[in-house]
Amino acid sequence: MEYSGPNFLSKLESTIVQCEDSLRNWFAGHRSNLTMPIYGSVDIRDSHWKVAAVDANQYPAGFNNLSQSSIGEHLSDAIGDVKHVHIWPEKHTRNQPYLDNISALSKILERQGYKVTNGIIELESSGPISINGSVPDLVLLNNDLTDGPIGTLGVPVLPPQEMGWYQRKKSSHFEALQPFIDEAAEILGVDPWLLSTSWFVSEEKCLEKETCRTLLAAEVDNFLHSIQEKYDDLGVLGKPKIFMKNNSGTYGLGILEINSGEQLLNLSNRKMNKLTYGKGGSDAEDFLLQEGVPTALFWDQMVVEPVAYCANGRVGGWFYRANSRKGPMENLNSPSSLFIPPSDISDTLISSRRNHWHTLVAEISMLGMASETDSFL
Repeated sequence: MEYSGPNFLSKLESTIVQCEDSLRNWFAGHRSNLTMPIYGSVDIRDSHWKVAAVDANQYPAGFNNLSQSSIGEHLSDAIGDVKHVHIWPEKHTRNQPYLDNISALSKILERQGYKVTNGIIELESSGPISINGSVPDLVLLNNDLTDGPIGTLGVPVLPPQEMGWYQRKKSSHFEALQPFIDEAAEILGVDPWLLSTSWFVSEEKCLEKETCRTLLAAEVDNFLHSIQEKYDDLGVLGKPKIFMKNNSGTYGLGILEINSGEQLLNLSNRKMNKLTYGKGGSDAEDFLLQEGVPTALFWDQMVVEPVAYCANGRVGGWFYRANSRKGPMENLNSPSSLFIPPSDISDTLISSRRNHWHTLVAEISMLGMASETDSFL
């Protein structure tokens, strides 16, 4: 099927409806063979002609931005018949939005009937962790483990500690994701490129080596050229851009927008420091170079991108990251970001996309995360 204008995805929504049974059976088959993530979040970009997951977080930290969600029911399906859930949080306890996230997650679980505690517990030399004399049935990690695994807690832990950023790579998710994208695209009869973002990886501190950086700049130009050819073939206006990201880490740190290889060669010290700075002050060594997907969704004169919150492999809630200071091709994750619930956006196109393309891409991403997790265990 060929590209057919700026509302290509809208015109194809009838295809998703027609393929609903095939997609449902396809998802069921894969979910029966994989252990679905207990939870996760997916950042999605929608350009009207392409929709793609651009990031997937195994330890989501924005539950306070959800409203009118069914995430609790999906979490309950994943957790099962236990009584006491202990949330193991991040260390930065003075970060108020993060504290609000923990409070919101606790309330979601309490509404499902669980006893919920939270906090970092000092580990004993032996035996399971205990909170006021009570041993939890499950530890729910909400700590991305950038600094390394916690250790043996003596009780079940989800998500697995092996998915922490101390060893997980962003690129590992997209590598695991691609086979599922290919299969879903075949069911729909579309080019997989319209459901994904192209990428490659720069490793081993390449930016610190002049010869390596020169070769990387040439690779960047070739990568941009290949995307431009896609644009030209499909009649897409505009020039492609690359987002260069820390391949290990979250919170929007270590991200740079690149338009050419020459720009990479001429990075200022300030931009170099921004790119290589990781969470907790750690230096980024490997980078994911990812095709930028422009966002064509607007609300209240702001560009917006959907963020899906999933549990047990299903979408359970949404919010929209909005930013009045950013353009359609820029990274919206900055201090000027706002978080808008779906109920506050009365736009039928955005609502329809959420129910069709965005949900599809988010739940495919959960299949990818499940497969990725299996590779670590």
